Amino acid sequence: MRIGFAGLGRMGACMARNLALAGHDLTLWNRSAGKARDLAHELGCRTAPTPAALAAETQIVVTMLADDASSREVHAGRAGLFSGHSAQIFIEMGTMSPSHIAELVETAPSGTLVIDAPVSGATQAAADAQLLIMAGCTDDLARPLMPVLNAMGRHTICLGRSGAGAVMKLAVNSLIHGINQTLAEAMTLAEAAGIAPATAFDVIENSAAAAPMLSYRRPLYLDETAHDVTFTVALARKDMEVTAALAASLGTSMPQGQVTLDMLRRAETKGYGARDMAAILDFIRKEPT
Repeated sequence: MRIGFAGLGRMGACMARNLALAGHDLTLWNRSAGKARDLAHELGCRTAPTPAALAAETQIVVTMLADDASSREVHAGRAGLFSGHSAQIFIEMGTMSPSHIAELVETAPSGTLVIDAPVSGATQAAADAQLLIMAGCTDDLARPLMPVLNAMGRHTICLGRSGAGAVMKLAVNSLIHGINQTLAEAMTLAEAAGIAPATAFDVIENSAAAAPMLSYRRPLYLDETAHDVTFTVALARKDMEVTAALAASLGTSMPQGQVTLDMLRRAETKGYGARDMAAILDFIRKEPT
């Protein structure tokens, strides 16, 4: 398939690489053009000068963008994807609000299809094509796209309707960010009582409270500054703000989510925004009681 990929950040570059390795005819675009050129050279594929050119050269466009605003600009802005005249399917795999997905569906060119298909999994899962994909469509709509989705993920769950993928991504991330904060509190409690961080983590990792993210993020929790950033505090705060807005629009109470959001906001004001979300442990250690 002729696939365009827009958004070559930490996750997107891994996902695009897996599409190329699976044999798809790939064209790349990124806001920072040098990143697209470097990856295209590595993979032996092409680049497009604009999103419109990307859509004009491909059948399917996959986007992995940071937020609603960047997605809106890439899709509907000047020389955006929606002004191209070839691509028939647009798959948005970033973490977006359901209202933004509805906006994309409404403004997409006639005869085209927009699918929200956000993913769960960190950068290593993206590199290993082990992402969980939450697709806002029916099984029937997803079936012809499975060669594309299977190249990037280990499993795709179809949620039946547009926007449902975006909702589930926010629900999953709210749980992840809550676990991240609660782990930091538990670790700080154990350390205050004189238990070594690695030992405390051993116990938590082998307890009933263990979650897969704790194991693959262990190095970051034990020495965050010695490792590459995988997901920033600023992005976590953005996720929780979008989630809080969605909950308010649905009349749903998320008191724990609000606590998580407040903590992320406080950490960001203290200079933690660009650090990995595991830095919440360091932040809580240093917070006055």
